[in-house]
Amino acid sequence: MVTARLDELLASGVDRGAAPGVVGVVVDRDGVLYEGAFGERSLDSGIPMTTDTIGAMFSMTKALTAAAAMQLVERGRLSLDAPASDICPELADRRVLTGFDGHGQPILRPAASPITLRQLLTHTSGFGYDIWNADVNRWHEVSGVPTMASDGRASLAAPLTFDPGTRWQYGIGLDWVGVMIEAASGTTLGAFLAEHLTGPLGMVDTTFVPSASMLERRSAMHIRLPDDSLMPIELPAPEHGVFESGGAGLHGTMGDYARFIRMMLADGELDGVRVLAADMVAEMSLNQIGDLRVEPLVSCQPDVSLDAEFFPGQPKSWGLSFQINEEPALTGRPSGTLMWAGLSNSYYWIDRTSGIGGAYLSQVLPFADVRSMGLFFEMETAVYSAR
Repeated sequence: MVTARLDELLASGVDRGAAPGVVGVVVDRDGVLYEGAFGERSLDSGIPMTTDTIGAMFSMTKALTAAAAMQLVERGRLSLDAPASDICPELADRRVLTGFDGHGQPILRPAASPITLRQLLTHTSGFGYDIWNADVNRWHEVSGVPTMASDGRASLAAPLTFDPGTRWQYGIGLDWVGVMIEAASGTTLGAFLAEHLTGPLGMVDTTFVPSASMLERRSAMHIRLPDDSLMPIELPAPEHGVFESGGAGLHGTMGDYARFIRMMLADGELDGVRVLAADMVAEMSLNQIGDLRVEPLVSCQPDVSLDAEFFPGQPKSWGLSFQINEEPALTGRPSGTLMWAGLSNSYYWIDRTSGIGGAYLSQVLPFADVRSMGLFFEMETAVYSAR
């Protein structure tokens, strides 16, 4: 049975040091097929990882922000292809960073075209991340503008690195989408999600600012050391009033995230509650970048992320917040499957063709950790092998 196989696989992964603790969930359109937790929330603490453990979701936040944006597109309050500056004037007249002069100062030029919501959702807007773009990293150092890690709202002042629509590059676009949602709705991103997405879906443990009871269930973060061991680190608890990052700010459980996956598998509806029209879900699930392809993430901050690429050598496109494999993958997923990840080596996939999906939580840095990422793909492979 797949339950016994997944129990064995995840427990074995923890035993061999993939992570101090993991949670895995597998679902189809009708319900939960598997849910299990193994290991500890904090290394050597004796506190067990449980299926209701809270974790920092990092970039797994992006899919929820995108779904919220599509709710507003469905209602005519946002447009995928109008200039995003119509909603957020701060996005007007953005400049492109082309290099640095002899004095080390940034060289900037006007962008050739306006940025659109579609480009922000697909990482083709020109925005990058300092973690994976050396020029953006250098720009933050030279300008003194905080990075996303220290002040998310201030970091949005970063320049573009290419003209909108001309390349794919992973970046802060979904943080701008969160700002657009706030401008179009007149409320905070967290309040909008709670009223229109996470609330209706019954995602009771997903929020930007965890409650006291949620913090009691929070997993510690861990760092992989050079000798391959793991060390827990303390992270400050998120507080009210901080920037609600649409790209990386949510905390939650994998059980909650599985409810979002089931909604996507069921064309926008869960347990009789519809949060998105079926055509909106279909649009999110299609290649939105044409002949452009997802590029490997080359790290310039190896303590935060290693170089990363899922399914190297295979062509990958991008939907409205998801990577899409254009060929069947070795795990068994068919072409057209949606996926992405969170910085602390948490991952998910949504296979709308087969009607299954799954989510995996660990709290380990740096990103693309071979052991934890490998365990996720082992989990996925076991699911397809059992079908």
